[in-house]
Amino acid sequence: MTFDRLPPRHAGRTGHRAGIGTIAAIAAITRHAARAAALATAAAATAVATLLAGCASPPSHFYTLSPSDDAAPAATSATTGNPAWLIELAPVNVPPQVAKPQFVVQTDATRVLVLEQQRWASMPGDEIRRALSGDLTQQLRTIDVYGSPHPEGVPVYRVSVNVQRFESWPGSHALVDAVWSVRSLATQTVMTCRSVLNEPVGDGYDALVTGHRRAVAALSTAIASGVRALAAQTQAQTQAQTQPQTQQQPASGGAKRTRHAPPAALIPCPATAPAAAAGSSTSSAAPGTTPG
Repeated sequence: MTFDRLPPRHAGRTGHRAGIGTIAAIAAITRHAARAAALATAAAATAVATLLAGCASPPSHFYTLSPSDDAAPAATSATTGNPAWLIELAPVNVPPQVAKPQFVVQTDATRVLVLEQQRWASMPGDEIRRALSGDLTQQLRTIDVYGSPHPEGVPVYRVSVNVQRFESWPGSHALVDAVWSVRSLATQTVMTCRSVLNEPVGDGYDALVTGHRRAVAALSTAIASGVRALAAQTQAQTQAQTQPQTQQQPASGGAKRTRHAPPAALIPCPATAPAAAAGSSTSSAAPGTTPG
C-alpha cells in the first residue's frame, strides 16, 4: 500500500502571500510610472508655454494726429449756423518713404528706422488731412464739403496740401515741410505758399506725436489765414463786378475815354503761426495769388 504525502497546510498560504506581494509591487511600479509621466507632461507644457511667451511679439501702440475731444464741442457749436463760405480739403500727399502705418524715424541724415510696434491709427496722409480738416473748420467756422454736394451761391475755397517732408527725430524735433494752396472756385484765383514747421520734442514717442500735432496745428493756422485773405479779395472782386466795369467820360476835344477796373492785388502768404514760434518755423510765398 502506498501513501502520498500531502503538502503542509501553510504551503498554500505562502504562495498566496507571494502572489499578493507581486501584485502590490506591480501596482506600485505602475503608480510611480504614471506619476513620472504626469510630471514629464507638466514639465513639457511649462517649457512650451515659456517658449511661446518668449517668442510672442510685444504689443503695438497706435497714435493719431486728430484734434482732442476737448475741441469737439467748440467746433460743433461754431458750425451749427450757415457758414459764410465752405472749404474743400483734398487728400493730403506725403513722401512715399513715410506713406506707411509704421513710424519712420530718422537716426541721422541718411538713415531711418521703421518701427513695427509704433504705428499711426491710419495712413499719415489721412492723419494729417483729418487733423487739418478739424482745425480749419473750427478756426473758420465752416464745413469741409470735400466729396459732398454743397449749395450754390456759397463761396467755396479748395485747399490742397502737398507735404514734401514729414520727419521724425526722436528726442530732437518733428518737422513738417508743406506746399499748400487755396483756390477760389468762384474766381479761380489761387494763393500758393510754403510752410516749414520745426517743433522741438522731448524723449519718447508720445512727445514726438505731440510735436507733429503742434506742427500741423500751426500749418492749419497759416492756411486759415490764407483762406480769410483770399475770401476778402474774392468779395472785393465780386463787388467790383457788380459795378460798371468802365466809365465813359468826355475827354478833351469831345472824345470819350474808357477807364478800366484796377487788377486784383497780390496777397502775400501769411506769416508763421504763433503756435509754432517755439520751434524754427517759416512760411514763404510762391508767387502769391495768381489767376487760375
